[in-house]
Amino acid sequence: MAKTTFKIGKSSNPPMSKEDINSLIAKKSYELYEKRGRKSGYALQDWIEAEKIVKGKISR
Repeated sequence: MAKTTFKIGKSSNPPMSKEDINSLIAKKSYELYEKRGRKSGYALQDWIEAEKIVKGKISR
């Protein structure tokens, strides 16, 4: 699967819905899973890390 990347900026973007944010977190979480070599057992850690990354980009 292709690498998922995204850019989030505050300038002219409308507020993001919770569903939009969760979608970005899910994509980033899957990217982390793939980066680790698709090893299972780390879903929660991937989700938490993805949340930190996505929410950090949103708050800028």
